[in-house]
Formats: sequence, structure tokens, C-alpha cells
Amino acid sequence: MERGLLWLPLLVMFFWLAWQGSKEYQKVEAYRTWAEQFERAKYDIYSVLGQKGNNLTWGKPTPKGLIQLETFSLLDVKQIYLLVDDKQVDLENIPDKGGSIELEFLFSESTSSVRVPFTEIPLAAEWGKFLLSVLQDLRTQQNQ
Repeated sequence: MERGLLWLPLLVMFFWLAWQGSKEYQKVEAYRTWAEQFERAKYDIYSVLGQKGNNLTWGKPTPKGLIQLETFSLLDVKQIYLLVDDKQVDLENIPDKGGSIELEFLFSESTSSVRVPFTEIPLAAEWGKFLLSVLQDLRTQQNQ
């Protein structure tokens, strides 16, 4: 009887971990099918991001699917910043640690912005560099 009571918390923990794993698997599977339509995509626990041509789509993953999906064009973006703890960071000189990590997209037509959260600074910096190069190419093409 006493041994059974000692194993009961471990059994409960096992079922809780299995349930959590199942939820995470459902999120990843929903992302996988969603990401097939994009040229480049990223998934982490905070957000999903997909790039197809000049359009970026981002949202939040849940076990039931992706929610709060928003799409905007890079043609409307004025500037892209990497924010770590709400402070702008140079993409070439990134910090080792940070609490909140986001790519901020400022639009040329309005004062609003979009902030896409990331879990890792190097991943956000890689996306920031890539999207800045795409933005630069678009501006070069428009000026010709």
C-alpha cells in the first residue's frame, strides 16, 4: 500500500507529460501543414511566421491550429528592427541573453507596427537579416 502511494505522483506526472507532449505534437502538425504553402517559415512556442514572395504571415500556434493570423506586404514596410527587452539591437552585434525577443516591422503608411515574438535571439537575427536583404532588393527594384 505504501509503495503504491509513493508511485502515484510519478504516475500522475507521467500522464501529465504525455498529455503535454500530445498538445505540442498537435501544434507542430498544424504548423507543418500550414507551412507547406510558404517559401520560408519558422515555428516556435510564441509564434509562426511564413514568407511567400513579398508577403509575410504570422500568428500564434495552438493545439487546435494557428490563430490570430495576420498578413502584410514587405512593400509596405519602412524598417525592420530586432528588439531585445524592448530595446533596438544591432543585427550584427546581438546579445547572448534577453527576456522578450521580437522583430518589429514599421510601416511607411501608418504609425502602427507589427511585433513578431521569437524564442531565440540568433533565430530572430537571422530572420531580420534575411528580411532586410529582401526589403533592400525590393527598394532597388522599385527605383529602377
